[in-house]
Amino acid sequence: MKDTVSLVGAYYSGKSVLVTGATGFMGKVLIEKFLHSCHDVKAIYVCVRNSKMGRNRVREELPNFHEKIKPISAEFTKPNLAISSEDMEEMLSEVNVIFHCAATVRFDEPLKDALLLNVMGTQQLLRLAHQMKNLEALIHVSTAYSNCNRRHIEEVFYPVPVEPKKLLELVWMDGSLIEAITPNLIGDWPNTYTFSKALTEYLIQQEKGDLNVAIIRPSIVGASWQEPFPGWIDNFNNISGSFVASGKGILQTVKCNPAALADIIPVDLAINLTIAAGWYTAMHRPESPLIFNCTSGNLNPLCWREIGENTFEKNPLEKPFRIPNITITSNYLVHQYWTFVHHTIPAFLCDLHLRLIGKKPRMPKSDWMKLLQPKAMSHLEYFTSHSWDWSSENANMLMKELNPKDKNVSIFIEALHPHGYLKCVYRFYTDISASLLSLLCFIRLKTIHCALKATLFVIIWCIFTARSKVAQNLWYFLLNLCYKFFSYARHCTLRH
Repeated sequence: MKDTVSLVGAYYSGKSVLVTGATGFMGKVLIEKFLHSCHDVKAIYVCVRNSKMGRNRVREELPNFHEKIKPISAEFTKPNLAISSEDMEEMLSEVNVIFHCAATVRFDEPLKDALLLNVMGTQQLLRLAHQMKNLEALIHVSTAYSNCNRRHIEEVFYPVPVEPKKLLELVWMDGSLIEAITPNLIGDWPNTYTFSKALTEYLIQQEKGDLNVAIIRPSIVGASWQEPFPGWIDNFNNISGSFVASGKGILQTVKCNPAALADIIPVDLAINLTIAAGWYTAMHRPESPLIFNCTSGNLNPLCWREIGENTFEKNPLEKPFRIPNITITSNYLVHQYWTFVHHTIPAFLCDLHLRLIGKKPRMPKSDWMKLLQPKAMSHLEYFTSHSWDWSSENANMLMKELNPKDKNVSIFIEALHPHGYLKCVYRFYTDISASLLSLLCFIRLKTIHCALKATLFVIIWCIFTARSKVAQNLWYFLLNLCYKFFSYARHCTLRH
């Protein structure tokens, strides 16, 4: 009987959970998963400014799902999260588990804003959690790169160079002053996002008190593998957007280390681990906070070179802009050359064509070209140029605690197949009926590409032979050789 009932689902039956960051990528999938797999959850309080979410699959299976979702107006940069007294009273008495997903994930966020939302917002939530009468667990979603200044990362807390509380005293300073000292403050962290996440983890360790806390550290969160359906994303601002741009033939060159591990975790696998961690933390109440590194590199390693080689040609997308043929290099000059050849010149020619037919140029302002801007691509460069080794003892331990029913209801990291996952990303953009058309379009582009190459070669050769006597003699020699060869072949065929 124990193996036929989901332990995780049974725990959340009748429980009330609080989700922050519900309108974010992971927050949306977390709520959908709760409503889909934990039907008996009592209520889901969502701290949002706006509560618009995709609900199709849930609406079919649970028509009254809107009765379970209770939006709470909150602002993490304001004291007490700016929650009304009525909502505050209800939350303090009802909430059993908190899932803290709210954060700014911009790599170039000013340090002041990153501290306000990621660090101070978490501090405010911890103070709120201490007042909750029936709270059983608090799960904080961090990032596997919070300590990316180390190459081997254990599932432990690491010290930070500056006390978070002291830094929070600086947020009331002028933004330009904080911006000026930011490089000295973040040290060997690559950006304010990872630095603020490291500070947040340390702050949680300091101020958790008697709370049952767990921290989830997902690596690069990509499109879903299975749930809500294969290949789903809500925007192009993550790694999946780069995959689609490559599959469309728009992104043609990337500066990264081809041999570095591409540690990409599907969003639904990260959410499944997060929900399971909430169950385990509440049921077992560990003495010290548990940290779960949610990464795929150790179990299913895949390097960036493997993603670039033939992946996009074997999985053509519908109506590609050009032939998918990405160049992966770690050399700056080579990357700049191919950027000029494959990105700048085609964009200029497209705009020139639009001007000639009387339309406004659009390439520099398009979403795809924004993705290809050097500044946008440089944000990912640090993470695609290095490899990390994450330990996963706690994550492995959690998998052993789950019964077969739980593993059947939710898919976890151990079942991930990297190449199969990449195909799922493309299915979201090209349905089965369009796959043949995509292949035919790809073949047509290949033919046009070869024809253009041949035409360009002939033009260059004609110019060269017109100016060089040696080239003319070589050309006549080759023509004479070909003529003799075909004549000999024809003569041999007639004899037989």
